[in-house]
Amino acid sequence: QVQLVESGGGLVQAGGSLRLSCAASVSLFSFDRLGWYRQAPGQQRTLVAIITTSGITTYAVSVKGRFTISQDSSKNTVHLKMNSLKPEDTAVYYCNAMRYSVSNYWGQGTQVTVSS
Repeated sequence: QVQLVESGGGLVQAGGSLRLSCAASVSLFSFDRLGWYRQAPGQQRTLVAIITTSGITTYAVSVKGRFTISQDSSKNTVHLKMNSLKPEDTAVYYCNAMRYSVSNYWGQGTQVTVSS
């Protein structure tokens, strides 16, 4: 059973920074890609950033240049560094791990709240 455990969420003022972490219970090489998604109240879950196990990254337009996704294979952990946070970044952030056409796993989510 694969588990993804997020941490690092919290309350921060606009312009501040947070770093989210997602610890996987198995090797990151078990997946083709890892990512972060977010869901604000009353809205659908949307992609924030993804990274393939070969290190290729993709970002949502709204976070490009402010957020950085990275992986630490030695610790089976994926990070999301968030800088210059805005109130519209407020959401529950979910970690995702995927092996194409085979499996798709989600963490329980971590709340990020940005005050203006």
